[in-house]
Amino acid sequence: MNTPLITADLVDLDLNAGTKDEAARALARRMVAAGRVTDLDGFLADCAAREAQMPTGLEGGIGIPHCRSAHVTRPTLAFGRSARGIDFGAADGPATLVFLIAAPAGADQDHLSILSALARDLMRAEFTDALRAETSAARAAALIRGEDPQAEATDADADADTTDEAPGESHETGGTADDAADSGTDRDGAEPFRIVAVTSCPTGIAHTYMAAESLERAAQAEGVRIHVETQGSAGFERLDPTVIAAADAVIFAHDVEVRERDRFAGKPTVDVGVKAGINRPAELIAEARRRATETPAGAPTTAPMDRTGESADNGDGFGTRLRTWLMTGVSYMVPFVAAGGLMIALGFALGGYEISDAPSVADHFVWTEAHSWAALLFQIGGAAFGFLIPVLAGYIAYGMADRPGLVPGFVGGAIAITIDAGFLGGLAAGLVAGAVVRAIQRVNVPAPLRGIMPVVVIPLISSAIVGFLMFIVIGKPIASAQSGLTDWLEGLSGSNAVLLGVLLGLMMCFDLGGPVNKVAYAFATGGIAVADPSETSLKIMATVMAAGMVPPLAMALATTVRGKLFTKTEKENGKAAWVLGASFISEGAIPFAAADPLRVIPSAMAGGAVTGALTMAFDNTLRAPHGGVFVVPLIGSPFLYLIAIAAGTAVSTALVILLKSRRGTKPAAAPEAAGTTAPGAAAAAPVPA
Repeated sequence: MNTPLITADLVDLDLNAGTKDEAARALARRMVAAGRVTDLDGFLADCAAREAQMPTGLEGGIGIPHCRSAHVTRPTLAFGRSARGIDFGAADGPATLVFLIAAPAGADQDHLSILSALARDLMRAEFTDALRAETSAARAAALIRGEDPQAEATDADADADTTDEAPGESHETGGTADDAADSGTDRDGAEPFRIVAVTSCPTGIAHTYMAAESLERAAQAEGVRIHVETQGSAGFERLDPTVIAAADAVIFAHDVEVRERDRFAGKPTVDVGVKAGINRPAELIAEARRRATETPAGAPTTAPMDRTGESADNGDGFGTRLRTWLMTGVSYMVPFVAAGGLMIALGFALGGYEISDAPSVADHFVWTEAHSWAALLFQIGGAAFGFLIPVLAGYIAYGMADRPGLVPGFVGGAIAITIDAGFLGGLAAGLVAGAVVRAIQRVNVPAPLRGIMPVVVIPLISSAIVGFLMFIVIGKPIASAQSGLTDWLEGLSGSNAVLLGVLLGLMMCFDLGGPVNKVAYAFATGGIAVADPSETSLKIMATVMAAGMVPPLAMALATTVRGKLFTKTEKENGKAAWVLGASFISEGAIPFAAADPLRVIPSAMAGGAVTGALTMAFDNTLRAPHGGVFVVPLIGSPFLYLIAIAAGTAVSTALVILLKSRRGTKPAAAPEAAGTTAPGAAAAAPVPA
């Protein structure tokens, strides 16, 4: 006997809550009473961690707080209806319909299945209208399960007769992309117009599937055949290449870059934000028809519809997408930094700083000499460091234009090294390469040439253009700017150096692994990714690492000295934060910041600023880009360095205790998993700092 996803006891038609935290708690209590959640505070902490990453409010007065949690015994959905509305961060106002979704830890597919099916149901006005009008909890639960609400099945009947299905799975009108496609025919009996579409959003869940449902319904109404590829969090099932080849036009409704975009090269394309796909699908289909009929064969396709002008619809403008592209490059660069930098540091530890002058180990290597092993480590690390700028540029271009951007991006990054344009040159090369490839992809080419576009034509043309621009046009000015910045940093001393330390400390602690943190970290690692880094670059690296260690160490200390101000889950997280902080993993403080950002983040920033100022004042230096306390022997003036970290940790600890004490109540439960991804972080392995 299977347990239904939702039953009457998980429905509250008179949800009395003023905030989203109160709403989540009220619905979670029902899950606890039903035996589906084992630890209320632990589950709410996981919900808070998910909510901190991105608001879960949807247009139309809907909130869908959701998470995976070790405290959930089976996939569960609770529903609440609020008369006054609850703010879940949607642009159009508070939510009156709230769906709390809980999935067991690791049950990604169950979690996403519930969310995607619910998102599609929410696009049907008859579904939301019925929930707003329903007076019976049993009938509301049946409606969400996709059953006939008039049956008014009792909970006992539901337990016996229903299966663990996602909401709406039994609806005849829900359908799949293929169902919608096969049903489309032109009203005059002619061959129908064919569209392929891709939908995606930053979390890959709600808006992704809502846009797909909206486009499918509009296409069915217009007599258009459509196949939609939803690029969600659980990956995606690629459209059949024959379906793409037969399509007359393409619609991209996305807020993150379309994966494997080159499959659609040469097709007339409408390129908009995902919310446009939800709110005005008929307009997008009409635009796709127009572009397909008005674009001559071989002529460039029409430029994308104005995404920045859709801010009310889209939510993510050019600045947000630029940040995503840059963070993609940085995220792929960091493993090279960590591997190469630590090997260089080990080389110095074994052979001293003169190891940088050792001959190539390919020509001279003695198995029994420590000096040879030190030279080997140093030279391997130097080889890894040689990839930093090409990888940065290549994956910025990849973030913009998918795989076709890799070749011109890497080429541009290599040229940036050749002309001494450095880190700034890598950024510029990546952005230029991505823009060039995107422009080429908009060209409508004859069908016989489409197969060679991504493997021959695009790499050839884009690399030639990027190479020309980097060598002849923009490379030299960027190299001059890089040189000027380096000279300016070299000239900093005294109070100016201390102010730079304060700024770097604030940046490292502002978003705990997010974009601002990564900019400071990438700036520091770029400075030491040369054969002979300057003294100032070594000081900047030391400052950045020290400041990045402060937030988790401070939270760990605070939970130790004033445990009564923290929840049980936070105190458990505090134990892990000791190790994370000592290892230079700022993400260890994220659970605390997610639960109480207004107190934790300012406290962390204050401590980071103190540490940054002191490390600069103490003239601490560091040649390793990572390692925390484990590379202290490689730090210039290590005792003073530890004093700087201790001072910043003490300041942050005192401030967070003071702020929490003045409030007089416990904060909301903190996330249980110390490794939660930072808000705004790129989807990659945890990044140092």
